[in-house]
Amino acid sequence: MDQRIAPARPLARMMAVATGAGLLLGASVIAQPVFAQTKPAPKAAPAPAAPAAPAAPQAGAPQLPPLMYSSWVKLCQQGQETENKKVCVVHRDGRMENGMPVIMAELLQVEGANERLRVTVPMSIIVHLAEGTHLVLDGQDMGSAPYVVCTQIGCLSDYEINADTVKKLKAGKQLVVQTYLMNRQVLSIPVSLADFAKAYDGPATDPKVVEEQQRKLQEEMQKKAEEARKKLEAQQPAAAAPKK
Repeated sequence: MDQRIAPARPLARMMAVATGAGLLLGASVIAQPVFAQTKPAPKAAPAPAAPAAPAAPQAGAPQLPPLMYSSWVKLCQQGQETENKKVCVVHRDGRMENGMPVIMAELLQVEGANERLRVTVPMSIIVHLAEGTHLVLDGQDMGSAPYVVCTQIGCLSDYEINADTVKKLKAGKQLVVQTYLMNRQVLSIPVSLADFAKAYDGPATDPKVVEEQQRKLQEEMQKKAEEARKKLEAQQPAAAAPKK
């Protein structure tokens, strides 16, 4: 079986993903380099209204296999590319064992602006784009938000948050991102908040540390893929003995 693992994402690419392809500073674009300055696109049509809170996942709803998560990291940059504003992103993502991204969660900090919580879900698992996403923090409803834009990475939902929400995230255990599938089924994607507070309150993560974490995650995915391959081979019936 050909079990291919997507390569670990370089730091620059991670930062581009975290900034939502140029949306941090308000430009409505589909794809731009990390923190690139862009000319605002023509005003888009109003986004669809956020849906009502999804019900609890129905019986028989699709279940995700266990995901592999990166550590919470804090990426910061300030300069001409960010209009001289300090921009930081507290980031974590989760992937399947084959490297396919499933969820990205980021808290966006732009100097002089309100903080935002952004979740990104790949289009490959989204059926109803108009429904957006819904957040649940340790069982508490955090509301819904539409997808504001879709890029090659996935579709993004933004939640404007306040100090009280940040406090809850720092003290929380798990954030659940919900999105609608076919037949109004709800897919729930868990994101652990362990070490979120440490990343949020701490200094920017050393890029070398981020790259090392990505390397270790890559190795772990390769290991899981090899274990899955050996398990599949062991389950296959032995080939019939050749006739004499």
